[in-house]
Amino acid sequence: MADKHVVRFEPVGIEIEVDEDQTILRGAAEQGVMLMHGCKEGQCAACKSFILDGEDVEHDSYSTFALPDYEKDEGYTLLCRAHAYEDLTIELLNYDEEMIRSGLPIVSAVAEVVGNDAVTHDMRHLVLRLLEPKEVKFFPGQYMDIAVPGTDEHRSFSMANTSSREEGRLEFVIKVYSDGLFSRYLDDELKVGDQLTVSGPFGVFTLRESHDSDLVFVGGGAGMAPILSLLRSMSDRGIARKATFYYGARTRADLCFEEELRALEESLPGFRYVPALSEPTAECGWEGETGLITEVVKRLQSDLAGQDAYVCGPPPMVEAAMPLLAKLGVAEARIYYDKFTTTGEPGQ
Repeated sequence: MADKHVVRFEPVGIEIEVDEDQTILRGAAEQGVMLMHGCKEGQCAACKSFILDGEDVEHDSYSTFALPDYEKDEGYTLLCRAHAYEDLTIELLNYDEEMIRSGLPIVSAVAEVVGNDAVTHDMRHLVLRLLEPKEVKFFPGQYMDIAVPGTDEHRSFSMANTSSREEGRLEFVIKVYSDGLFSRYLDDELKVGDQLTVSGPFGVFTLRESHDSDLVFVGGGAGMAPILSLLRSMSDRGIARKATFYYGARTRADLCFEEELRALEESLPGFRYVPALSEPTAECGWEGETGLITEVVKRLQSDLAGQDAYVCGPPPMVEAAMPLLAKLGVAEARIYYDKFTTTGEPGQ
């Protein structure tokens, strides 16, 4: 059994014990401490922190774009890749007081495939039914890890539904990549009745309920899933905060869940759905917004001061949206994001 060490997080004053064979982020998650994080693979830097006291830390492989060598030499670390081999004190550079003590227990579960349907030419709606246990608690906007059968790998996908209470369902919207490890399996082999192992929940892309401010959602690709989960939750619970969802796609054929989103405009007070096509064709017959989704937001919005922003989708879209939203007045601490990665291998 691996040795345990105490890790103290400042300035929040929380202490946990972490096994040497688990990352600090994983140890915190298993103890209900929800630290800011994104990919868990050393690519996005959302969990970057600073080691105040202690030196004996080893890191699993990570991207030097997320943690350059000079920053590591100065004492910075990625909690999703860091293993503690002595007691440590760590300064959290990015944390949310509202979320940090609200973590749910990490659960491993077996689930059966009940649906694997195309919603666009390159996105699938994967629906699972939990077998053991029958329910996994999660917050709308969070994600699960799905083990890739026949390998030691896993891939992370956000839930599109709001709870597994009804029939133990977990719904995902997954983009299919021609060279993706799980994508190939999803596209070529996975069928109804097959079983998958999932674990979670993870992620902090959740609705901050202490706020009553207006909301702006910016999404693209499979970023549809967690935003749809948040919107469904708002509708189910009668949350009447004014909200606008900007969703970017290439052509009309790349849009999905259109009927449900238009229905939400009728049932959810103050909600507006604004899709935009970056490459509309003559066959589209498109009369809506055109251009990159960030260009559309810039064109239609002049002042977002006081609002909360949620951004989810491909990294280039997220990286373009965040400074734009800040320029339009959204406080940086109130821009919440999920930056999807396309592989579980850091740096690739």
